Amino acid sequence: MAYARIEIAPSILASNFSKLGDEVRAVTEGGADVLHVDVMDGMFVPNISIGIPVVQSLRKATQLPLDVHLMIVRPELYIDGFVRAGANRVIVHQEATPHLDRALAMIREAGAEAGVAINPATPVAMLGEVLDKVDSVLVMSVNPGFGGQKFIPSAIEKIKQLNQWRGRYNGAFRIGVDGGVEAGNIGELAQAGANTFVAGTSIFHTPDPIAATRHLRKLAVDAISQRV
Repeated sequence: MAYARIEIAPSILASNFSKLGDEVRAVTEGGADVLHVDVMDGMFVPNISIGIPVVQSLRKATQLPLDVHLMIVRPELYIDGFVRAGANRVIVHQEATPHLDRALAMIREAGAEAGVAINPATPVAMLGEVLDKVDSVLVMSVNPGFGGQKFIPSAIEKIKQLNQWRGRYNGAFRIGVDGGVEAGNIGELAQAGANTFVAGTSIFHTPDPIAATRHLRKLAVDAISQRV
């Protein structure tokens, strides 16, 4: 199946921003595949985070792909700017725009992978018309806006459903999960069909982010090998 390789995607929202360079180097040494960058506007979600300048700085500091998650209203206004800043994948929310098809096309036209995210209360059926146009689907397993929240178990069924649908598209999109991902559930998520794992607290809020990254990867790889 295409895209069978897993991705461990440390979320810098949980990192120590005063030591961001060191944090990025640690997860890189630990085997991270991408860096997950949460962009929040205080409107779509009840928090404000980073913007284009931080993505530009990250692009200069790492060779890892940047997975930019736009938790903002009217994402179409900012897609080109984030791709120009260095985003390799841009993820927009189904709930954030009435023109999802257009937003996904804009991402691809700008030269990045196109991803779509859904909140915990949004059924995967809402994505039925765009699954042939995305490189990734991100299932939110917490309500977006803050790190360190408790995992919402209903995300597992969504992942299983997407995994079934993915077969119809010859494995042409990744399935990611974001929120509460940690050592105790990453194996079950991998077996359900996820292959991109966004992890923040379970990596950066540990004594050894290098070891934590490696451990999550091993657990996911072991689980996928059992599923296959």
